[in-house]
Amino acid sequence: MATAKVLAGARVVLPTGTVDDGRVIVDGPRIAGSAPADAPVVDLSGHWVVPGFVDIHNHGGGGASFTSGTVDEVLKGVHTHRLHGTTTVVTSLVTGDMDFLARRAGILAELAEQGEIAGIHFEGPFISPCRKGAHDETLLRDPDPAEVRKLIDAARGQARMVTLATELPGGIESVRLLAEHGVIAAIGHTDATYEQTVEAIDAGATVATHLYNAMPGLGHRAPGPIAALLEDERITVELINDGTHLHPASLELAFHHKGADKVAFITDAMDAAGFGDGRYMLGPLEVEVSDSVARLVEGGSIAGSTLTLDRAFKRAATVDRLPVEDIVRALSANPARLLGVQDTVGSLEPGKDADLVVLDEAFDLKGVMRKGEWLVRPELA
Repeated sequence: MATAKVLAGARVVLPTGTVDDGRVIVDGPRIAGSAPADAPVVDLSGHWVVPGFVDIHNHGGGGASFTSGTVDEVLKGVHTHRLHGTTTVVTSLVTGDMDFLARRAGILAELAEQGEIAGIHFEGPFISPCRKGAHDETLLRDPDPAEVRKLIDAARGQARMVTLATELPGGIESVRLLAEHGVIAAIGHTDATYEQTVEAIDAGATVATHLYNAMPGLGHRAPGPIAALLEDERITVELINDGTHLHPASLELAFHHKGADKVAFITDAMDAAGFGDGRYMLGPLEVEVSDSVARLVEGGSIAGSTLTLDRAFKRAATVDRLPVEDIVRALSANPARLLGVQDTVGSLEPGKDADLVVLDEAFDLKGVMRKGEWLVRPELA
């Protein structure tokens, strides 16, 4: 039985630009270059078709935590984000005891080996107590390369990124270790100076964890990490575009300095994403979510977000007025390239996975396809 189908009539965002009245041919789990003459046609006129979103920094959703949930709960969280267009998810862990993090890495590694997630991000415990955000200060530690290696090994080849305060003892050596093992060294939750940040970039760091947040502000005499991260073309900056973490001018500044190819929109989502207000746990810390903003009960620090990437897309298009092609780079192509999976996801090209999102003219999500299967079926399909 023929499996090919043609999605036709939409504005399709390709690596080369937007095609009006475009066509995407889906054959089984992948995008095809041609279709049989009798392949069914799905009319998506009046819509956008964009690649499935890739989230490299996500702690949970749907009421489920990637740090503490059961396997079924982790899968529930992943599915929640898929329903919002994120067809590729890296699961992020918050600071915890080293043995606990190693055990969690083993659990998540199995899901990565099964293709359910795209790997593991360790956000902590190797971060600065001065910029700890929603991390338990009693569990923080310096980035001893031996301990960093322990987590990498526990992840069985599925570690994708480690966030470090690279100014701490062992930080530069740990960056070099990560680079040697093909794991992204991300600078974040840091109190580093400008000069210390430059040293870390030269050692191999390539990502700024949620730029602006959990690091010193930009100063005219002491420019700090932000200036170093913005100016260096080797760095891709994560941005949480939820209207809480960033002022629109800060987002514009990042795009101006980095260009659209060096920005990755992330959610930094916690359990409440796609679930609702209430009390939650982020690792060992209690979080209150009110009006979709997550803050620690004790101290009031922002505790991740309740963002989903379809909302980040809509805000970028309607509030920030970014070109749709630039938004697609930040949500799909750039994070896919960082993860090294650009040959299979991140853009709409023949041979790649049929991961795509259908949006209406107001940039509201109307359909999600993953590996050729509709997870959210457009009403016209």
